[in-house]
Amino acid sequence: MPRQETEDLIAGVHAVLAALKEAPARIDGVWIDRDRHDERIGAVIGAARAGAVAVHRIPRAAIERLAGGLVHQGVVARRRAQERPSEADLLKLVAATAHPLLLILDGVLDPHNLGACLRTAEAAGAHAVVVPRHARAPLSAVAARAASGAAERLPLFEVANLARTLDSLKEAGVWLVGASADAPLSLHAASIPQAVAFVLGGEAAGLRRLTRVSCDLLVHIPMQGQTESLNVSVAAALCLYEAVRAQAPARAEIALAPRKP
Repeated sequence: MPRQETEDLIAGVHAVLAALKEAPARIDGVWIDRDRHDERIGAVIGAARAGAVAVHRIPRAAIERLAGGLVHQGVVARRRAQERPSEADLLKLVAATAHPLLLILDGVLDPHNLGACLRTAEAAGAHAVVVPRHARAPLSAVAARAASGAAERLPLFEVANLARTLDSLKEAGVWLVGASADAPLSLHAASIPQAVAFVLGGEAAGLRRLTRVSCDLLVHIPMQGQTESLNVSVAAALCLYEAVRAQAPARAEIALAPRKP
């Protein structure tokens, strides 16, 4: 297999196994270190065969060349070339969902952060993640590894014009809540709509101006200590789970038994 672009590859046992289990039709082939014969490699081979994906056993040095510096654990897979879902597909998903929960990332450039955001969004039950086509991290092997399988389960929409997509989402009934450190309203004090997209900016610059003015509401995440900012994936988790908490049915109060003296 010739060296592929970064978005074509998945590296590492867990990431490859997750991709084979979730979407084997999207995998073109798997290349495995011919000297590995352990149980985890057996699971990868079994998942590949179950999904009718070709398995190639090659020398470790060849795996190193294919991985191009990625942490691979002796396993590399290649995605089939395919188009990402479009803005029209995103609006169809929103229309078909009772209470859509979306995560929009405006200029996240670190693939580790992109993967962690995908993992967080999938865990919180978000229906999709939206990124601009340009000025964003690639869905690379690094991102897929950080996503821990979520990249294969959660739709990722790349849009050519983020501001236009935000307007389309608002027209479809989705409220846009942007996270900004200088917003006067706290996330915990905000009334979170049932159809909501949280909009988070990049690692350094935060929300761009056009993205910021498109939001219906801006909130800040309360910071009690001296830390000035949070990693974007942590901020995404706090925002998404605030929506999950707000949409959950009222919980019964649980009385604690008195402590024994």
